[in-house]
Amino acid sequence: MIAAHRNARRLAAMMVLCLPVLTSCMLRTDSPVDVNLQKIEFNMAQLDAAGLRGPADGKVALSYEFCIPHTEACLAEVKSIDPTVQFMAGSPGRIGAGKGQCLCIGSTHQPNYRGVLLKLVNLPYVSRIIECHFE
Repeated sequence: MIAAHRNARRLAAMMVLCLPVLTSCMLRTDSPVDVNLQKIEFNMAQLDAAGLRGPADGKVALSYEFCIPHTEACLAEVKSIDPTVQFMAGSPGRIGAGKGQCLCIGSTHQPNYRGVLLKLVNLPYVSRIIECHFE
């Protein structure tokens, strides 16, 4: 009887300690994925399943740009995620890549472009992705 009472007290204590953590998870309205998708500063709703937009007789891919630290590790990680990416070291692009950063340009015309963009925005060193206009 004493052991059962002790176990019940332990269970009650664990529930009291875990309840705030569990309820904070349930009350949260935005997930990290939602927050990270805000890094994409173009309208993905305009793109079809193939990553193209525009009228049926004139669909085009969307090119996007972002900057990353100019290190071999970051370059390799981004290239492993996005095979379309082109590195433009030394160019700021419209995104404004600064000293020690590398401009990256990718395309939505690739398989699973949405998954690629999601992986890119989940990289801690990618702060935003904008449409590239090649001006």
